[in-house]
Amino acid sequence: MARVVDLVVTALSAGGSVHYVGAGTSGRLGVLDAVELLPTYGIRPDQVIGHMAGGERAFVRAVEGAEDSPELGAAELAQAGPHDLVIGIAASGRTPYVGGALAEARRRGLPTALISTNPNAPLADLADVSILPDTGPEAVTGSTRMKSGTAQKMTLNAISTAAMIRLGKTWSNLMIDVVATNEKLRVRMVRIVEQATGADAGPARAALEAADGRVRVAIVALAAGVGVAEAEAALEETPPSAERAGDPSGVRTAIDRARSASGGSGATGGAVDSGSAGGAAGSEPTDGVAPAGSSAPTGDDSGSVRGIGRDQR
Repeated sequence: MARVVDLVVTALSAGGSVHYVGAGTSGRLGVLDAVELLPTYGIRPDQVIGHMAGGERAFVRAVEGAEDSPELGAAELAQAGPHDLVIGIAASGRTPYVGGALAEARRRGLPTALISTNPNAPLADLADVSILPDTGPEAVTGSTRMKSGTAQKMTLNAISTAAMIRLGKTWSNLMIDVVATNEKLRVRMVRIVEQATGADAGPARAALEAADGRVRVAIVALAAGVGVAEAEAALEETPPSAERAGDPSGVRTAIDRARSASGGSGATGGAVDSGSAGGAAGSEPTDGVAPAGSSAPTGDDSGSVRGIGRDQR
């Protein structure tokens, strides 16, 4: 899975796309993961794409024979670019539609991966990396939406979550690029800013409003004690990058830059720890200490978070 995460990060960092290709339950799980990444991490629809045998209508009703056509699988990559990655998802490890897509990717020189619950998956020969969890026989024979489907979903969750963290789409364990598509998410955005900065709900909400709902801008403004314009300028200088060890989001570096430029020491209502990248859990921040009882993240963005205990449901 770590090797596939590397492939995803490389593809997206180079401006390419990730293509999930599957049929039936496997296809639906790929589409589900792709769709849910948009509001959770604020990515574009063309960055992670779910292809399902039979198209959109197959999501709710089976399309006869669609998964048996390798030509249809190959056709899904008609618009694929030179930096794209193709991930086939097939419980049996032999679905012709998925095989067609993997073979076409190989023909184009694109990297490939396979997720299957058949340890002897025939399509593994077409994949640079194969993830083959052995889930054993289903409780209801042949119903691969059960153990096999659960394992595929968990695998996709692990890969996409790790990749998004590596790409700087989180601040510790907080969704800083979340897109508010409903009231629940709007409330959650306020809590994220509270937790990231130690600020109360009022200042957090005001910062979000001033930042037009952009969580990472609100965090930098509050934590550095600067205005939205200064926060935006600092973030523009430190865009998200998987190559920035300890701070892939760029937020920690932006806070330090904005604070230095303003000559201040952070927001009076409590600021996030801006200590060195990769700081050990339990280390003290060098400046900008969150107030007692707050739940500001500590350490680098890729590590665990101390003190985050508020309900995020």
